[in-house]
Amino acid sequence: MVNWYIFWGDSTVKRKAISHACNITCLVAYILFLLFSFIKGFEPGERIAFNLVYFSLEMLKILPFAFILIGLFEVWVKKETIEKHLGSKSGLRGHLNGVLLAGTTVGGLYVAFPVAYSLYKKGADLGVIFTYIGASAICRVPMTIFEASFLGVKFSVIRICTSVPMVIVSSMLLGKFLTKRGYAIKEGK
Repeated sequence: MVNWYIFWGDSTVKRKAISHACNITCLVAYILFLLFSFIKGFEPGERIAFNLVYFSLEMLKILPFAFILIGLFEVWVKKETIEKHLGSKSGLRGHLNGVLLAGTTVGGLYVAFPVAYSLYKKGADLGVIFTYIGASAICRVPMTIFEASFLGVKFSVIRICTSVPMVIVSSMLLGKFLTKRGYAIKEGK
């Protein structure tokens, strides 16, 4: 049996190089698969390529404006305001504010994660951050209106009335658990 530790060593640079090479290999394999699909008329591969282009264009429509707004938020909104309304002392009111903020977030989770990171840097409680991310996935206003038009208002009300409390409770528990363990979100690279 080969001892890979001795062969590759303990170098962080080597590990990063191997990781980078694996990423490039996967990307090249993916592109080759898409090209093969178009050459041979492989329909699932063609649909995958179409979806890739479609969703990439959709993200490009939303993300630049979202990042501009997040940048303005970072500059204009004071840390004290976030700590007061979404901080550790805000309690249940902070979680409800997180749900309200999530309901107005446009762009889904593409936008919710950068906003959550910005809120965390401004002093929002970890549990409130989890509430915001969970609520961003389940109760955005445009999504709820769309859902109600197809499945009915009764279904939408029942879904929101059951899912939002579960998100708040699980976020509170997870936030307290991770805060006791000293968890912190690391700076991005």
